[in-house]
Amino acid sequence: MKQKTVFMMFGVLLLFLSLMGCSSVKTTTEDGRKIVKVALSAEVNPPFLATNDRNEPIGYNIDYLNEVEKRLPHVHFDYIFGEEESNLIGVGAGKFDMAANWFFSNPEREKRFLYPKVPYGYSMTGLIVNESDKEIRSLDDMTSKKLAPVSPSGGLRSILNQYNQEHDPDISLTTIESPSNELNLKRVESGRSDAAFMNISTFDTIQKHLNLKVKVGGIVSKEPIYLVLQPSEKQLAEDLDRITQEMIDDGTLPKLAKKWFGVDFFQDIDDITEQDDQNEERKEAS
Repeated sequence: MKQKTVFMMFGVLLLFLSLMGCSSVKTTTEDGRKIVKVALSAEVNPPFLATNDRNEPIGYNIDYLNEVEKRLPHVHFDYIFGEEESNLIGVGAGKFDMAANWFFSNPEREKRFLYPKVPYGYSMTGLIVNESDKEIRSLDDMTSKKLAPVSPSGGLRSILNQYNQEHDPDISLTTIESPSNELNLKRVESGRSDAAFMNISTFDTIQKHLNLKVKVGGIVSKEPIYLVLQPSEKQLAEDLDRITQEMIDDGTLPKLAKKWFGVDFFQDIDDITEQDDQNEERKEAS
């Protein structure tokens, strides 16, 4: 009988400790704001995300999220860094409330996660050409030109594959597993390739270090990027849609785009290209 009583007391103690452990997981701040756990990529991808001299996160994503937090006084963002795929798994498992790693939307992810309706930015792709080139402006100009090697899969290849399916003549593609962006840019500079197709922010980052005699010949596409949320965070998704659209309309996000990317990617591609042309003419005139 005593042994049974001891086991019962031990069980009550375990239950108490378990409840104490659960209560230690904070869901609100001391001033009552909801804590939203946000997964960020541990792999920097400037200008979306980078680190400063104090190893603090900076970039377009951080400025955007900081502004959202100001306009949603009832929430507090708690940042956790991890590998991109692990972050998605964490969102699906309920470990994180959302992830902000410049995600594209696709049917597979839409089945697993909740996407806001309003993109908070865009990832632009373009053709990088020799600085002396004045002919290559779009993919239409590449049907008789030599494009630098491309990967057999991924978002860039999907854009090229879709173009070839819809156009005749198509673009001749040379496939290499994991092609080097730096080597491709050097191929363009030397004339071995007429153009390289890549993400504009990737080009800008490499160009800052190499300073090659190449330039953006033309913007090809802009792909919307989204936050990825747990399916249960419907109210948060609605709040994000409202605040993001408000930040677009009042000029906050266009200003942040110019700050980090040097261009307002919320504009139409034709307008962006026209501005690039004007900037190029000013450079040549000077």
